Amino acid sequence: MFEARLIDTSVFAEARSRGLDPVMARIIAGRITSEESLGSVLNPQLQNIASPSLLKDIKNATDRLRLAISNGEYIGVLTDYDADGLTSHAVITHALLRFGVSEKQISHWIGHRLEDGYGISETLVDRLLESEDTPDIVISADCGSSDESQIARLKNAGIDVIVTDHHRVSDDGPPKSAYAVVNPNRTDCLYPDKAIAGCLVSWLVMSQLRQELVDCGVLEGTIPKLGDLLDYVALGTVADCVSLGLSETNRAVVKAGLSLIARQERPCWQVAISQLTSSPKEINAELLAFQLAPRLNARGRIGHSLRGYEYLSASSVVEATDAFTDLDADNKKRRKIEKAMVNRAKPLARRQCLNGGLVLCVVLENGHAGVQGIVASRIAEIEGAPTIVFTTGNDTGTLTGSMRSIPEVDAKALLDQVNNNRPGVLIRYGGHTGACGMTIPKEEIAVFSRELQEVYRKTYPWVGRKTRFLVDGELLTEHLTIRWVEYMESFGPFGRGFDQPLFMGIFQVVSVRIVGQDQTHLSLRLRFEGRELQAIWFSALESSEPALVQSGDWIKCVYNLTINTYRGQDVSLTIRYAELEQKGNPDA
Repeated sequence: MFEARLIDTSVFAEARSRGLDPVMARIIAGRITSEESLGSVLNPQLQNIASPSLLKDIKNATDRLRLAISNGEYIGVLTDYDADGLTSHAVITHALLRFGVSEKQISHWIGHRLEDGYGISETLVDRLLESEDTPDIVISADCGSSDESQIARLKNAGIDVIVTDHHRVSDDGPPKSAYAVVNPNRTDCLYPDKAIAGCLVSWLVMSQLRQELVDCGVLEGTIPKLGDLLDYVALGTVADCVSLGLSETNRAVVKAGLSLIARQERPCWQVAISQLTSSPKEINAELLAFQLAPRLNARGRIGHSLRGYEYLSASSVVEATDAFTDLDADNKKRRKIEKAMVNRAKPLARRQCLNGGLVLCVVLENGHAGVQGIVASRIAEIEGAPTIVFTTGNDTGTLTGSMRSIPEVDAKALLDQVNNNRPGVLIRYGGHTGACGMTIPKEEIAVFSRELQEVYRKTYPWVGRKTRFLVDGELLTEHLTIRWVEYMESFGPFGRGFDQPLFMGIFQVVSVRIVGQDQTHLSLRLRFEGRELQAIWFSALESSEPALVQSGDWIKCVYNLTINTYRGQDVSLTIRYAELEQKGNPDA
């Protein structure tokens, strides 16, 4: 269930030489190798972000956008329905407004996950072409790299399409009908960081456009740069699970964006902080990824994502609060659906594992298509294997699926190989290293699964099941202080590719309470070397089950540390996994 995280000894030695304490040096050395720059990890700088001019096709994109702005053309902003797409939408729209484009000249196009599917889809293009405010030019974000047929329809209708994206480009190359395709993952793109999210690609394009508008005299040189929009970029980056370890760019923008969010200068952040935290000090990448992003994504999973954009762009606290309330209600519905699907998927996935499955393909025909990705993530975490969850597709005789991978395994590359080996088994697919979506003929599920297992076996013979929890060692009482936790958090942001530190320890239970609306969480008071600590263990129980532990018991925990600001500041443990070490005497 858990094991010690391996470390790079040379990184550990360098970190110690830079003055890091042994525990922090071990944490860092367990997340990067000597091939990476320790300095850029410890102190990421915005000034080190590569120039947008290195992005292939960006000059074509900005020249066309500059012409559209100068001529007063109508601009359509078309983005994906998840948090990366929504934050991209906010970045592009805010930038255009700053550049003098009026709100009436901007139309908003966000696909519906269930009705339209991913990307620049046929039904979304149908609606765009039939609308009264058909744009002269469309700029996409976080989608479009595999949508040649629909981009061709827009081009034939006299609409120029600028694609900004970060997903893998198909083997056929970027869409030929697009006016420009700005994507660092193009094979002919020299941009050095291939791990950035779609929202950052949008930000880079808008930043370059601002500079060209200034250089051409369209805008005054005093117009503010776009650094204040990095709050949106930070949210979209951590939500899209791109690497925070391999990319100094991602670390720098997330660190800068978190600082902006903590200032609460936008109504959306004021509401988020008031609803999700006790203090702005609690704002970190983990809170964005696991609290705010799921609320944005929930509307896209079970409804229309425009409400998420309205929340991000709200001009008042009242507007932001109303939108947040709607998103929160959607999230509660999503969690209920997710729980039911996970419970159905667990035994199916376990059976595949016992039968030697390397990539788990779970079919839940009556499941909710909008929750596939979350369920796949849960199963991948539990079983330590890449997982695809399929549900019935919109088209008769099809299944749609969402795939979530594990470290070292490139999900998109696997599907590329399956598609090459078995043409036609995948009707449509796309994504990136950690996550993909796909549509397949229902009758081909067995063929698809067999081919996927074979490709995986040949491509990743050294990759076994991933342990659910990798721990960074044990702590002493001197580390269980506000000062040390703040010291640890100063080396963030932590997230995918630079995981939140996890520790192991044995504690005695002082008291335990069942809490939460569904009575599945445990609130514990723990004793460790003479001091007491508060702890929370989320989803420790099934509904109506008794507590697993009682006062006096000794438990072995995998946990992470937080600073609890409720009723004053104190260190708190969030238990990720626990097992009974020894039954005890409550009076001991």
